[in-house]
Amino acid sequence: MSGYGEAGWTERLSVVHRVVDGVDVVCLRGEIDQTVRDFLRDALPRQEGGRPPRVVADMSGVSFMDSSGINVLIFAHQ
Repeated sequence: MSGYGEAGWTERLSVVHRVVDGVDVVCLRGEIDQTVRDFLRDALPRQEGGRPPRVVADMSGVSFMDSSGINVLIFAHQ
């Protein structure tokens, strides 16, 4: 079972959330660098309560990512 949620975008990156079997799938399309770092960080699900959210980042549409994007993903994982 899946559903689509909020979508967001900048000129360089689009983000679409959908839920598949209780897992939040974040679909990313475009380029990830320091100019979209804050946008990406705000688009990722946050932990609410004691249990971290189950999240899959679909990056099949990402054509470029520098170290700032990697840092956002590491921060979100911690």
